[in-house]
Amino acid sequence: MGNQDSNNSKPFIMGIAGGSGSGKTFFLNRFLDHFTSNEVCLVSQDDYYFRVGHTMTKEENKLYNFDVPETIDREHFYSDITKLINRETIYKKEYTFNNPAAVPKVLEIKPAPIMIVEGLFIFHFKEIANLLDLKIFIEADEDVALARRLKRDLEERGYSNDDVMYKWENHVVPAYKEFLLPYKNVCEQVIVNNTHIADDIIQVTEQISKELREKVL
Repeated sequence: MGNQDSNNSKPFIMGIAGGSGSGKTFFLNRFLDHFTSNEVCLVSQDDYYFRVGHTMTKEENKLYNFDVPETIDREHFYSDITKLINRETIYKKEYTFNNPAAVPKVLEIKPAPIMIVEGLFIFHFKEIANLLDLKIFIEADEDVALARRLKRDLEERGYSNDDVMYKWENHVVPAYKEFLLPYKNVCEQVIVNNTHIADDIIQVTEQISKELREKVL
């Protein structure tokens, strides 16, 4: 049923954004379950942070605001998306969240008929927003989102409770309100993700992937 010539037409580009703790990663992973690597490719804004953290002390890292657009290499991010649209494979060092012990992998991202672009600022970066065929906004209540953020940062990234709360109040929430929330109304789909029930999210990803299979593949 697909209406695209897979060799030379523009891929169908989905933009997925949500605040910290919205459950965006879980949504993405469940969505990707429906496709093979030949059918979909993923470009993550997180892999385009300017590298600053490896020279920082712990205190500097705590105070540094990663939640502003200037921390992202916007030109490189846009350039790589454009290359994928033009059917070029891109190679990108993954971002290791300022963990000096982690060895970043080199990601090979191959073009595919469906492209997912995800990140906090993808609707704010106009040149990227203009490329998106479908915008998905994932949100959760603030208390739910904070609980998820605390769990992740304490367990996976070794931050203290104070550090997480400092970043949440001074960086995360202000950035969400300034750079993402204003675009909620222009998104074709808004998904509220307050539950821990996987079935709800799986159902939504099934519906979207079914529509995409009919439209694109």
